[in-house]
Amino acid sequence: MIMNASDLAWDESSGAAEPFFPVDQLDSPSSSSSSSYEVPPLTVWGVALCVSGTLIAAENAIVVTTILATPSLRAPVFLLLASLGLADLLAGVALILHFLFLFCVEPSDWSELLTSGLLVTSLTASLCSLMGVALDRYLSLSHALTYGSGQSRRRAAILLLLVWLGACVIGAGPAMGWHCLGEPDSCSVARPLTRTYLSLLCGGFLVVVMVTLQLYAGICRVARRHAHAIATQRHFLPATHSYASKHSSGRGFSRLILVLSVFVGCWMPFSLWGLLGDASSPPLYTYATLVPAAGSSLLNPILYSLRNKDIRKVLLQACCPNRCTNNTHIHHPVDV
Repeated sequence: MIMNASDLAWDESSGAAEPFFPVDQLDSPSSSSSSSYEVPPLTVWGVALCVSGTLIAAENAIVVTTILATPSLRAPVFLLLASLGLADLLAGVALILHFLFLFCVEPSDWSELLTSGLLVTSLTASLCSLMGVALDRYLSLSHALTYGSGQSRRRAAILLLLVWLGACVIGAGPAMGWHCLGEPDSCSVARPLTRTYLSLLCGGFLVVVMVTLQLYAGICRVARRHAHAIATQRHFLPATHSYASKHSSGRGFSRLILVLSVFVGCWMPFSLWGLLGDASSPPLYTYATLVPAAGSSLLNPILYSLRNKDIRKVLLQACCPNRCTNNTHIHHPVDV
């Protein structure tokens, strides 16, 4: 599910399936065992691959470390954000490993399967964690009085455990034999994944995307009811409070539109392309749909974790302890 350095100058009319690694990597070790393997020259794509993977891994490592090292960040939303950060961290590691196998060491079938399996696991866990964040927002609005208790935290932990078990099982598919390395005709648009495997994976992605959109639609309905209740009592509020409520609602709606636009823009293209494309599809289209999906791992910490006031406060205390006070902050899950 990652483009190759040797495929940057692809020919769209070639009809070749887009592999995880350069095609000659799979043939050169076996066909010319007597000749030593020559590492391909570093390209702009290779540099971008390494830099993006490092940035994704670094920023998500900061988020995960911040949450795990802070005892006060144990609400369900922080468990979900830690899961999201861990999934995106693994995506960054997968990009770095792909760079190393591509430009530093001689690749092999097992390295291709390892990278593809790790990327599938991370993307699956990341998408399911995003759905969990949407569920957290919905429950924090519709059950504001009871949500966030110890029982809610236990349920969130059990849910995340099931998510990660499922993601690991799905990601182990290529290594367990669900690949097309020995049968090129069964390859999908993302080699070494078979067309059947990728179709099931993208179909599951679309289901999660639709459920997440339904949760955000429910959030809008609950927020509209709250706004209506506030409007009925507006004549009891001072004018300054009424203006602040309108300003806050407008800003929250703008943030929701931004989050939904990024979410759909990152995940919908590859989910649809994985279902519609085949091995004869131009690699350019696969590249154009995979980049947003991988780019979501770079944007998620900014859109979700770093927008939370509690996480920002912890980071500020770590960076500038002299500027921070000891005042406690009341956690609001909907701030995420």
